Amino acid sequence: VYPMPIGSKGLAMIDTRDIAEIAAIELLNREQAPDNSALTRLNLVGPEALTGEQVAAIWSDVLKRPIAYGGDDTAALEQNLRQFMPAWMAYDMRQMAERFISDGMMPGAGDVERLMQLLGRPLRTYGAFAAEHASAR
Repeated sequence: VYPMPIGSKGLAMIDTRDIAEIAAIELLNREQAPDNSALTRLNLVGPEALTGEQVAAIWSDVLKRPIAYGGDDTAALEQNLRQFMPAWMAYDMRQMAERFISDGMMPGAGDVERLMQLLGRPLRTYGAFAAEHASAR
């Protein structure tokens, strides 16, 4: 079971390695800029918006066994998380999941292209992330 309630609107999840590389590039660009006071805002998103069912299907494909989507029960998520994290953090995770379900997390126009231009390569996909992590076990 894929347990995180993310709904059916779609989340454009970004690989943390892409975040780290983007941060390093931006820090270096800022350091080397003649006027480093201007702020750059980047919408850190992945290359594809995926639903809970699609994420479960990716894991099914990668693991070669059925993985079901656990559904959108955010109260159950919070209760489960309270077993190993502070109550306030579990509550915050529930609030985040509720927002994912109601609104999704979609890239703005040009966000993906801007990040790919900055990196000089495509963003890592969730499927590639899953395959890489499954092969490491």
